[in-house]
Amino acid sequence: MALEELYFGANVRTAFAVGHARGVAVLAAGQRGLPCASYTPQQVKAAVCGNGRAGKDQVARMVAMLLGLGEPPPADHAADALAVAMCHANRTPLTSALARAVG
Repeated sequence: MALEELYFGANVRTAFAVGHARGVAVLAAGQRGLPCASYTPQQVKAAVCGNGRAGKDQVARMVAMLLGLGEPPPADHAADALAVAMCHANRTPLTSALARAVG
């Protein structure tokens, strides 16, 4: 399972709600023995756009282009989730190779 690390601006109420939801997701993964990876927003943006400071619209356009979609996902959250999945898919082979080399 892959998650984006929590980022919040001025809205503390939203940050608490997202933090609670993220905690439940991590707990559920742990209870089922699923490995859980976490990426910063900058890592996700860099993996998809090549630039860790890309804007939401750029991320959505790149997700659409890389996945061969006709248009960007209509919801920011959908584009973000797909971007996190793509980041994780691109990093997993390297992480696995490093684990085998060390282990």
